Amino acid sequence: MLHIRHENRQPIYQQIYEQIKHDILMGKLPVGTRITSTRALARELQIGRNTVENAYAQLVLEGYITSVAGSGYVVNDLQFYLNQKAMERSTTSEEVVVAANCEIEDIRYNFQYGNLDAASFPHKLWRKYLTEVLDGAEAQEAHSEGDVKGDLDLRIQLMDYLYKTRGVNCKPEQIIICSGTQSALEIVIKIFPYIGKKVAMEDPCYNGASVIFQSNGFDISAIPVGEDGIELNELAASSAKMVHIAPSHQFPKGSVMPIQRRIEILNWAQKHDNIIIEDDYDSEFRYNGRPIPSLQSIDQYERVIYVGTFSKALSPGLRMAYMILPTWLLPTYQKRFAGYQCTVPLIEQKILARFMADGHWEKHVRKICLSQKKKHDILIDAIKKNMGNKVRIFGHQAGLHIYLEFLDGQREDELVRKALEYRIRVGSVSPFWLNKQNYRNNAVVLGYGMMTEADIPKAVEVLSQAWFR
Repeated sequence: MLHIRHENRQPIYQQIYEQIKHDILMGKLPVGTRITSTRALARELQIGRNTVENAYAQLVLEGYITSVAGSGYVVNDLQFYLNQKAMERSTTSEEVVVAANCEIEDIRYNFQYGNLDAASFPHKLWRKYLTEVLDGAEAQEAHSEGDVKGDLDLRIQLMDYLYKTRGVNCKPEQIIICSGTQSALEIVIKIFPYIGKKVAMEDPCYNGASVIFQSNGFDISAIPVGEDGIELNELAASSAKMVHIAPSHQFPKGSVMPIQRRIEILNWAQKHDNIIIEDDYDSEFRYNGRPIPSLQSIDQYERVIYVGTFSKALSPGLRMAYMILPTWLLPTYQKRFAGYQCTVPLIEQKILARFMADGHWEKHVRKICLSQKKKHDILIDAIKKNMGNKVRIFGHQAGLHIYLEFLDGQREDELVRKALEYRIRVGSVSPFWLNKQNYRNNAVVLGYGMMTEADIPKAVEVLSQAWFR
């Protein structure tokens, strides 16, 4: 029986979600069990039916239950066992190159992925904390080299925030502040505990990661991505000892790895003594239900290296990311990086630590997430209105971009070129593919981080004219 505490600050739908999930994981709701209908549960708890539907939608999204026509919701076969400890602990053509280098003044609408509207940055608060850091008691410390892992206050704030929002379990000494995700991957490579230089990656994938492995002499096994994320059978067939994935919002196609797959990949890593790099690059931006818990949060074997960033929600210009190492890798890290200095300016770290400590980071995330959701919804509606069944949309309901696939033969280079003719910049997809022969060359990426709500419908209408006239 579910118990709702109205005095609890946790939303009611989340209380329902957490209790049902716990019962499934503990075996109290066996495989195939038909759970109470949304209508009956709403009546039983004397709450709105929408609240129950939101909880069930989250459970469906994460793979715990399935909606079966005529039978309601039933419990999925997760095929795994989690002990109590784990429960407690509960991411070209020449024309394309020309487009990428086109001067920003020539662009009327910019759908390029990776940047945010400068107006979203908390300028006033940042200036306030900058003054406090430079004029306060920490002034001398702020001008020092600092700890190689980063400012301790910032790492403590991160530890608390990630546990609350992503379920990440760690101590401050496991957190390393890095100048971007690529910097984090360079560190991983330097402490890689295996002789063979081989890594598995999703295909398509974040090319900023693949270039790091390639430049360090790694052999990359390109593993196809399906609707539920990386194809585990092909991953298991590879000889890679390390895999880089974005399970909560695969880049660029946006698939979400359900709980069954997460457990399977953790079991694969534990069985073969392998490492998983979880790239949680845009976990703050989830527009339908609460964020998916991190893979690290259910990792009872310490096989996950967790990587996150402040670029998507705050500013790419800060060049600030973070990495959480398993405890067994810390001695190797400390030995390998003795004498190094942190690559992120200490002043910026101390500003961010104060920003987080005073509660402004979470307020900022809520504000920017709401703003990006509005843009996301406007973009999806505009595409459906202007392009209809001529395209297929991937990766919506999360993140800061969509993957737009064309169904009637248009090629990527022509799509990018035609958009540029109308002074609109869109993102190429081909750089993200490792096996180019597997790419149909029929898609673009539309990032909406720099777009305004008012401009999106106009821009999509112009794109429709450019692509389908």
